[in-house]
Amino acid sequence: MRKSFLCRYLLTIISVAALFNVGAARANDRAKDQERLHNSGQVMKEIIDVPDNIPQKLLDKAACVVVIPSVLKAAFVVGASYGRGTMTCRSGEDFNGPWGAPTMMALEGGSFGFQLGAQATDFVLLVMNSRGASAILASKVKLGGDASVAVGPLGRDAEADTDATLRADILTYSRSRGLFAGISLEGSTLRPDNDANRRIYGERISAREIALHNEVTIPQSADLLIDTLTEHSPRRS
Repeated sequence: MRKSFLCRYLLTIISVAALFNVGAARANDRAKDQERLHNSGQVMKEIIDVPDNIPQKLLDKAACVVVIPSVLKAAFVVGASYGRGTMTCRSGEDFNGPWGAPTMMALEGGSFGFQLGAQATDFVLLVMNSRGASAILASKVKLGGDASVAVGPLGRDAEADTDATLRADILTYSRSRGLFAGISLEGSTLRPDNDANRRIYGERISAREIALHNEVTIPQSADLLIDTLTEHSPRRS
C-alpha cells in the first residue's frame, strides 16, 4: 500500500513539474516575441531617421511593411535558414487606413543566407500593393514566384518610378554594419508565424484578421513600430 502511494505521489510531482516547465517555456517564447516586436520598431526608427534610405514616395505607397531584425548567418544552414520578425499593414480592405496591429512573420530559405557575411543583418520589405499583401497574409509565398520582388532603390528624394519598382509586389532592403542597401531575396519564402501570433494575442487569430481589422489591440511592445510609421507616413498615397 505504501509503495503504491509513493508511486502515485512521484507521478504527481513529475506531472506538476512537466506542466511548470511547459508554462515557463511558453512564457519565455512570448517574451522573445515581444522583444522581436520592440526590436523591429527600433530598426524601423533608425532606418527612417537616416536621410538617404527608403524613398519617402515608396513608403507612402506601401500597403504593408515587414521588418526582420538581427538575422545572423551563424543561424543559417542549408534547408533551414530563417529569420523572424513582424509585418504591419494599413488597415481596411483596401489597405488605406491607419497602420494596424502587427502580425508575426517568418522569412525562410533562398539565397539570402549566403549574402549576409558574419555580421547581424536587418531586413525591411515594402509590400507595395494589395495583391502582394493579401497573398502574404493568406499563406506562405515564394518571393519572385508567388509575389514579384525587386531590389529597393535608395534616397529619400530619389526617383522611384522605375519599371522594376512599378511592377514589383515587394521591394527588399537590408542593413548590415550600419550600411543600408537594397538586397535580392528572390527564392526566399515569407509566411505568417501563427504560433507567435497566438502567443502575442492569446488566441488563434488569422494574420489577415490581425492586420486589417481594428478590433485587435496593438500590443505595447509594437508601439515604437506603429508610432514611427504613423509619424513618417500617416496616409497611403
